[in-house]
Amino acid sequence: MAHYKEGRQAEDVSTNIMKPRLKPVVYTTHVYSRGSQNTTQQMLLLKAMQVTQDPKQLRAMIGVKTVADVYRTLDKLSMRKEYHSALLKLGIDFDFIASGIKDIAESGEKDGDRLKAFQTLLKSIGLDKYDGEGGSSGSSWEEELLKSIETKKDEPTKELAPHYEVITPVIPESARKQREDEAEALGSIYE
Repeated sequence: MAHYKEGRQAEDVSTNIMKPRLKPVVYTTHVYSRGSQNTTQQMLLLKAMQVTQDPKQLRAMIGVKTVADVYRTLDKLSMRKEYHSALLKLGIDFDFIASGIKDIAESGEKDGDRLKAFQTLLKSIGLDKYDGEGGSSGSSWEEELLKSIETKKDEPTKELAPHYEVITPVIPESARKQREDEAEALGSIYE
């Protein structure tokens, strides 16, 4: 039976030995960011390095506290690059992953495995969440696609190739007459 005193240690009543009072370990994401995957900072660092190579300016540009965080981000970036090249050497690319998920979705032994494969595919294309009421502040992928199509229609098109003038040939009178006769004949069949 342990009796806890105020302070850092607790006394075991049966043996009169002082034991350290252990507290639970609490992990938070905003305090301990050394082990986190900071892909946003990595992308910002790549963009910032196009402007300057000074670590102090890079620190300010990507929003980290110390210059050591800049170097740590560079290390994570280089490790990620090496990891991706190692995956490619082993033949693991997006085609390999997508075909594996597809194979499980088509021929998985359990229904649960097939369902998870389909959920993974839906999540990869952004259809994993469905808001039936439309109450979310963000718009769906369909609305974003329609908006981008509309903005492309409104923008003036830039000509990449030289402009060619197309001259349509004049249809001979006999061919035009034949087409009209065929259209009349087809129209009377279905009426």
